[in-house]
Amino acid sequence: MPTINEQLILHEGLRLKPYVDTVGKVTIGIGHNLTDKGITYERAIQIFEDDLQECLLDLQTFVWWDILDEIRKKVIIDMRFNLGAAGLRTFKNTLKAVSEGKYELASELMMKSKWAKQVKGRAVRLSNMMKTGKDYIT
Repeated sequence: MPTINEQLILHEGLRLKPYVDTVGKVTIGIGHNLTDKGITYERAIQIFEDDLQECLLDLQTFVWWDILDEIRKKVIIDMRFNLGAAGLRTFKNTLKAVSEGKYELASELMMKSKWAKQVKGRAVRLSNMMKTGKDYIT
């Protein structure tokens, strides 16, 4: 006899990306109504932690990653988190400058990007951190 879990998966389906259901509700997973229900704080933190771990694992593939100081690592982590793996890799000249320790150049290149126009204050803050090696002040 099928379990209730199997029955609900059969009827609801299992989708790993959000979709709009038959009554116009944004839904994910096995019938989870994001429109009306959202997610819990705990689930949001778990998703964030999973995404951050994925980000950190990806950044370890750069041969120069381990030589960066903690502040510049924070800059690259922030950019990778925001842009995704493919998006970060479009910053070829910026990443080359970072790998060569040319942080002022990397900072300038960051600010000349389309991304900087999109994220505004975030780009200014990260660019300054890249240039100076100092954390931002809240």
